[in-house]
Amino acid sequence: MSRMARPRKPLLSRDRIVGAASALVDAEGLDAVSTRRLAAVLGVSGPSLYNHFRNKEEILDAVADAVSAQVDLSMFEEPDPRDWREALHDWALSYRAALAAHPHIVPVLARGPGRRPAGLRVADAVFGAMVGAGWPPAQATRIGALMRYFITGSALGSFAGGFVDDETAYDPADYPHLGQAHLLADHRRQVDEGAFETGLRALLEGLAIQYEQYAQPVGDDAATVRPVPNRP
Repeated sequence: MSRMARPRKPLLSRDRIVGAASALVDAEGLDAVSTRRLAAVLGVSGPSLYNHFRNKEEILDAVADAVSAQVDLSMFEEPDPRDWREALHDWALSYRAALAAHPHIVPVLARGPGRRPAGLRVADAVFGAMVGAGWPPAQATRIGALMRYFITGSALGSFAGGFVDDETAYDPADYPHLGQAHLLADHRRQVDEGAFETGLRALLEGLAIQYEQYAQPVGDDAATVRPVPNRP
């Protein structure tokens, strides 16, 4: 009678390592990730991880890039790209949603894309769309930076969650305008998402005013613009 074969362990791969690291980051934060901890979770020896990543920083970079890959970029793509304001709005919502689902990795993403492929695709798509819409390259770069500051900043912490639900913590004698602050924690999502939408619309409206100064129509087609010359 033949002996039953033992079930084989899944082969170690970059995807398995990134998946395990992502789960640790989501559950416990960046400090929970170490090569020793990951090896234990994956059931492998520590040195085997170095066949795929040189160190913990490379693993966290890969986790961050996996989050960037979740961001929708279809609004910038042909054959029917959206108006630049609508595209930025929809992209910002997708980007924030990805970060909100993985808030502990935001500090890594906030450092910029570096060499991360998905992060670079995001930056390339935004910059290309802004230049294609008529923004001068220098200003398109600033818009990309501005959007990253705004989106990652919004994901670093919760405004509503920063207040405790203890009414006695906010004595009107000391804080005359915070009498209802203890209620904010119960409305965290409504407050934070509403604040993001309010800020995003204000930001885009401000850019729309600048756009009239930086770009002008070409011929009779108001949807086609060219940069105004001699602007930085």
